[in-house]
Amino acid sequence: MIAREDPPERNRPSPIRLHKELERIWATPKGWGALSAVNHTVIGKRFIVTAFVFFAIGGLLSMLIRAQLATPRSAFLGPEVYNQVFTMHGTVMMFLFAIPMFEGLAIYLLPKILGARDMAFPRLGAYGYWCYVFGGSILIVALLAGVAPDSGWFLYTPLSSKPYTPGINADVWLLGITFVEISAVSAAVEITVTILKLRAPGMSLDRMPIYAWYLLVTAGMMLVGFPPLILGSLLLEAERAIGLPFFDPTRGGDPLLWQHLFWLFGHPEVYIIFLPAAGAISTMLPVFARRELLGYAWIVVAVVAVGFLSFGLWVHHMFTVGIPHLAQAFFSAASTLVAVPTAVQIFAWTGTLASGRPRLTLPMLYILGFFFVFTCGGLTGVMLAVVPFDWQVHDTQFVVAHLHYVLVGGFIFPMLGAAYYWLPHVTGRMPVQRLGVAAFWLIFLGFNATFFLMHLTGLRGMPRRVHSYEAGIGWEGLNLISSVGGFILTMGFALFLLDMVLQFRFGRRFRRNPWEAETLEWAMPTPATSYAFASLPEVSGRAPLRDDPDLGRRLAAGEGYLPFARQGHQETLAVEIATGKPEQIVVLPRPSFLPLWSALATGVVFVALLLGIYWLAPLGLLATVILLLCWTPDPAARRDSGPIPAGRGLMLPPHAESGSAPSLWAMRFTLVADATLFASLLFGAAFLYVVAPNWPPPAMLSVGRATGGWLPAGLVLLALALAAVGGRWAVAANTRGRTAGRAAGLLLALLGHGMALAALLRLLRLVPDPTAHAVGALGAALLAYAALHAALGLLFAGFGLYRGYAGYLSPRRGLDLRIGRLWHDYTAMTGAMALLAAMALCWGGLPDAGGGA
Repeated sequence: MIAREDPPERNRPSPIRLHKELERIWATPKGWGALSAVNHTVIGKRFIVTAFVFFAIGGLLSMLIRAQLATPRSAFLGPEVYNQVFTMHGTVMMFLFAIPMFEGLAIYLLPKILGARDMAFPRLGAYGYWCYVFGGSILIVALLAGVAPDSGWFLYTPLSSKPYTPGINADVWLLGITFVEISAVSAAVEITVTILKLRAPGMSLDRMPIYAWYLLVTAGMMLVGFPPLILGSLLLEAERAIGLPFFDPTRGGDPLLWQHLFWLFGHPEVYIIFLPAAGAISTMLPVFARRELLGYAWIVVAVVAVGFLSFGLWVHHMFTVGIPHLAQAFFSAASTLVAVPTAVQIFAWTGTLASGRPRLTLPMLYILGFFFVFTCGGLTGVMLAVVPFDWQVHDTQFVVAHLHYVLVGGFIFPMLGAAYYWLPHVTGRMPVQRLGVAAFWLIFLGFNATFFLMHLTGLRGMPRRVHSYEAGIGWEGLNLISSVGGFILTMGFALFLLDMVLQFRFGRRFRRNPWEAETLEWAMPTPATSYAFASLPEVSGRAPLRDDPDLGRRLAAGEGYLPFARQGHQETLAVEIATGKPEQIVVLPRPSFLPLWSALATGVVFVALLLGIYWLAPLGLLATVILLLCWTPDPAARRDSGPIPAGRGLMLPPHAESGSAPSLWAMRFTLVADATLFASLLFGAAFLYVVAPNWPPPAMLSVGRATGGWLPAGLVLLALALAAVGGRWAVAANTRGRTAGRAAGLLLALLGHGMALAALLRLLRLVPDPTAHAVGALGAALLAYAALHAALGLLFAGFGLYRGYAGYLSPRRGLDLRIGRLWHDYTAMTGAMALLAAMALCWGGLPDAGGGA
């Protein structure tokens, strides 16, 4: 892969020549070539800027809402337009601003604070960005065309079902958001693997920057939290498009299933938004308090606890739907319990401030604003966790106020402070202090004037999602003040944007580390270079710049690891997960248009489904798969290299010859997300069987039993087992250098997946009519899940055969086969489970569960 005759360290280039060579290799092309960018600095900035654009759109929609509600019986917006504006405001802020903003900041910062040169999968990051842009554009174009979603940003059924929303409004939400979620899941995989593997030598888990811990937990939550929403969106779109009745109570479905799937995502989403902002506070606060962060270990434990507890709270959004009292008590207690780890963080922050010597800088103002606003939101959250109180204020403006105090206080205020803290890293200039202070006070006062009074209108009975109200019931004055506050808030954000622009032009220049911080991102030149570090640091503690104030100069002089530009390769180091011991050299891909083309092909699938051009969707999917496979070929990987120089006398293997390559971990985390989606599908089947009315219809089951699906079912189980055996055989044979055995194992896997796919397609034709009752729809969904994975297993096996034939595999280079083996094993396990579940539903003669009519 990389020749052994690379120049030894004594022939290392001079610092000036080294920087020029690295810039030539890592730089993004100019002009149209900029669309091929994969560098994390470029992609991170694009995410952030695009998220701010969507934030401005969401802010404009909020002004329209406040203008409508400022006076009783307002004719400013009609009910249809208001419903679209209201739905799009929530959708834009939650899906197109908050999560992408966090993704952008993480992609930009992570390699810099971890001591790496880029993210683990630069092309995946670029692909995620384009999916985000295209998916968000679908929603905005629909808004401009007057066909935007209008059922609320949570799209509750049956309001969003076909009989009540017959146009494409709901389809725009379902398909557009699913498109955007591809970006979120890909970012979660990339962030997780980057934190675990691409760190500076010596940076063990207990030496990681506290922000990395926050991002790691957040990315893990995204892997588990987003698949239920993706599944729910796919099921509801299937109901709307082809009549599968997952949520139709007249045919064995249940609208509450949508609420469960949505809030399985929706409540962790609140903490997915909060934790990155809290991580920014834990990073900035010690800098401005001039004191080391108190309770590092306790904060890590608290963050992990928040991540776990957040998945046990979703039903507290559903206290009024008629769930049993015991379940209400459990989820009420869990909702209160999650305040404990949050309080641990707040006490650690206040202790850090109290024991330090705080500086009242511009970022510090926003941190103090966060303390006030988020604490208010947390207190009202505890109130809403109490079931009797929740019954009184459910779906009122009180809940709207609480939501905004938590999200704006917990995300917007810290992120605005983070913008002032890290923007000098992007621009090389300091903020314009006085203008920024005025912007803060407008935002702080305008926000509280807008949303504090909504608590009172909610307690006076004003529902959320109403476009008009009558005079004389005590809401007029409060709503008018809220609307005035909303416009003051908007003025503050406009002034903030002006301050950002002025900083680029008039901000005072500085040399390095203007805040006197102790984290690695301030050890590099500013504005940041495309290659981050000229040579990579070695870490011996949590505060590298405190331990070695001269670290930046020494790294720029090439005194760290990888102090060379070897054969035009973009290289960084990967380490052991726990200890931070150097393990391998990762060779990263150069700029390419493939992520853009892949995202466009993926967009064809969603647009075809949205417009009802169903024959085009498979073609788009095929094009997407082909383009994704084109990412992998590397002509330099056709020969073994063995350990190669990593600098400072260290010899390491390239990642293709490592037993713990980042791509192997990426597949593992991808399967975690996939398994969560599958578990959500099984949960949906169990929920409908136990709770839904008209379940199951005995006549339909007798028809299913008469079809004789047992023979193809047995064939599926045998074929999946053969595929798993074939995958393992291929890996073992490749390790021993047995080319024939490797090919035989892959052919067996190919045959097994092919047989399983054919038998599953046969079974799909035998299930009861999937449009007549949810039992048939669930059976079809389970079998389709298994069939899709078998088809992808065919691709993995065939790709392994191609890689072996083309010379990419050897006893050292077996990464492709190990990744394929993970897929073959996973497909065998989940395929068997899906098949047995479908058989039990459709052919098992299940008795009536007593859940409905």
